Amino acid sequence: MANLKEVRNRIASVSSTQQITRAMKMVSAAKLKRATNAIVQLRPYAEKLKDILANLSASVEGTASPYMAVRKPKKILLVVVTSNRGLAGAFNANVIKATNLLIAEKYSEQHKKGNIKIIAIGKKGQDYYKKNKYDVLGNHTELFANLNFEHTSKITDVIMKGFLAGDFDRVEVIYNQFKNAAVQFLRTEQLLPLVPTTHEVNQPQTAVDYILEPSKEEIIQELIPKSIKTQLYKAVLDSHASEHGARMTAMDKATDNAGELLKSLKLSYNQARQAAITTELTEIVSGAAALSNG
Repeated sequence: MANLKEVRNRIASVSSTQQITRAMKMVSAAKLKRATNAIVQLRPYAEKLKDILANLSASVEGTASPYMAVRKPKKILLVVVTSNRGLAGAFNANVIKATNLLIAEKYSEQHKKGNIKIIAIGKKGQDYYKKNKYDVLGNHTELFANLNFEHTSKITDVIMKGFLAGDFDRVEVIYNQFKNAAVQFLRTEQLLPLVPTTHEVNQPQTAVDYILEPSKEEIIQELIPKSIKTQLYKAVLDSHASEHGARMTAMDKATDNAGELLKSLKLSYNQARQAAITTELTEIVSGAAALSNG
């Protein structure tokens, strides 16, 4: 009977866990819808802004902006976009793993000299790199509490000022790009210096005749900071949508696994219960037989 009690306790525990995972799946599904709408609406704007900037920059002699200045990458800033919470499968672990691989393969010399700095957007990345003694700039774990362009731009302002001041020569962003609820792609993009947009080999370059007011140079100086801010904001929105997609998928699988485990436990419980009843009946029959023989 002690075994029956243990199985009953496990059934109650798994049932409770299943209710939690099912609720978390529903919450993530609701949040995923809003997050998906945000990134889908931003992408066309970001792409069009990049195209306009590419067309204008191509017609300007020399370096159009100090944000395009290419220097020897002695000091590196990595912007690692994770989430504040776990229970999202390998979502956070994949970003951290990709960042560590990037440091090991591409920036090992800078790392040895202590010239790697980290901006961690999300508590998981913040905690990991703080714990592993990296030079982490600021604390941006509260960004997802009120995610908008204005708050993300404050981080981008710090990055751009640092680049102009020579605090770092290259800035790269590591994040999960959203495709759908089940699929996210790890992306590593260079934020600074700006990489000139190149057209596909088989794709003809279309010259666009813009009517410009004020001058072309002034417009470029205005558009470039906005483009940098938009690029980081897009990465954060992509990561935010990917997080909820990954969590929804993980909780869906956890709910299914809990259901399978419940079936197995209930089968074990019924078998143990039948065995206990059979044993009791056998004892009763044996006792009755002993009494009748006596």
